[in-house]
Amino acid sequence: MPYVNLQITAGATRAQKAEIVRDFTATLARVLGKKPEHTHVVIQEIAEEDWGFAGQLTDDWRRAERGE
Repeated sequence: MPYVNLQITAGATRAQKAEIVRDFTATLARVLGKKPEHTHVVIQEIAEEDWGFAGQLTDDWRRAERGE
């Protein structure tokens, strides 16, 4: 039973999430022969202020990229 836990920053639309679930499920079926009805995909959206990389919070990084 494949279980995929995808963590992304908040903001994806329902349509985007549905496409991710379809594509991940199809990939597991194609590459590993896993049955789609046994595949679970969980998408967790994390606030940008709760996600950090390169020594800074994502919301600070995005503001810097925009020149704010």
